[in-house]
Amino acid sequence: MAVLQQELSLSEAADQLARALPGHRVEILQGRLTVTPPPDGSHALSLTKLGRALERAGIEGSGVDWVQGVGLWLPTLPEDFAIPDLSIVDEDFRDAHVTKNFYAPDVFRLVVEATSSNWSDDLGPKVECYAQAGIPAYLIADRKHGEVLLYTEPFDGRYPEPQRFKRGQSVPVPKSVGVQAELPVDTLLDG
Repeated sequence: MAVLQQELSLSEAADQLARALPGHRVEILQGRLTVTPPPDGSHALSLTKLGRALERAGIEGSGVDWVQGVGLWLPTLPEDFAIPDLSIVDEDFRDAHVTKNFYAPDVFRLVVEATSSNWSDDLGPKVECYAQAGIPAYLIADRKHGEVLLYTEPFDGRYPEPQRFKRGQSVPVPKSVGVQAELPVDTLLDG
């Protein structure tokens, strides 16, 4: 018996995987399909506490807002996209809709990733992709290595070396983001 196979585009394969694996994060980074399992409790709690810190810092009415799990269209390759754990975006970001659930990179002021099983993507391809997209600030709660990295001010598609923060320190949110806050490293790493 013959079996007919249909060749799928990377985007079609991503859509099928997203439907087949509810709760998983499916992304295309530099032409490579990645799938990440749902976050653990510490990961989720660190993002919740980050959102609360932004609320206490007065983000409401500042012209920016924070969102979780909103798609970011990447200019690196035609089908590339990421779904950052948390982002600070322009208040009117929905006007920058590109396709599906993805928005143009120019409305993202800060993207945040808390590492999990895909930590190498957060520390490698996403640094490159976010810099090429012109994202002004990229914060990584690197739970694998116990530190927080802050990349800022990409130039010519690259970030300079990151600022590194250890336990017991706080990370200042860059002024370009539009809200002033100090984020404790321990909270970002542990929830």
